[in-house]
Amino acid sequence: MYKVVKRAGDFFAAFIILLILSPFLIIIIILLKFSGEGEVFYFQKRIGYKNKYFNIWKFATMLKNSPNIGAGLITVRNDPRVTWVGSFLRKSKLNELPQLINVLIGDMSLVGPRPLVQKTFDAYNEEVRNNIYHSVPGITGIGSVIFRDEELLVSKAEMDPHLYYQTVIAPYKGELELWYLKGKNIWVDIVIMFLTIWVIIFPKSDLPYKIFKDLPVRNF
Repeated sequence: MYKVVKRAGDFFAAFIILLILSPFLIIIIILLKFSGEGEVFYFQKRIGYKNKYFNIWKFATMLKNSPNIGAGLITVRNDPRVTWVGSFLRKSKLNELPQLINVLIGDMSLVGPRPLVQKTFDAYNEEVRNNIYHSVPGITGIGSVIFRDEELLVSKAEMDPHLYYQTVIAPYKGELELWYLKGKNIWVDIVIMFLTIWVIIFPKSDLPYKIFKDLPVRNF
């Protein structure tokens, strides 16, 4: 029943949100088209439900060749590869809005574990890799809420960004995603959507830990 209700809710919510935001999305598309390198959308292969690949939709926020220069697949704060429009879109999380199309298609849900590229997926331990995508990946999720400013954490780390991700971020994010997998329900999804907006407005808030008191203990 949960899967049926969630899929129906995802579809109708994504459709309504796209409809309401369409004028705003058109403005973003125009800004992107006439700035940076003129790219509007960015498509990337991600790992999804049952570990199958799909192409994720995002607004283009970085230079076309970004994966092959600088920090590669990891983005740091004030990354020079990010365009001026892209910087605003990333900080406000508006670059994620095109993923509503993925939700309509059925590749994604509004709430679930974030779909990753192969390299960051491989940073998870075997238990997480084997179980995380028993749930449809989401635009937001508990991992996204807790690591709301992952770029800043990586930027402040006193070690190589890739090593920091593998040794600090990935292990804890994996625990968070397993927590969601074990306790997911409609109420949890609704609260996570609320918290997603809350932490964008109040990025230093500990409200997620106050609401979900059984979250894994933080290690950073």
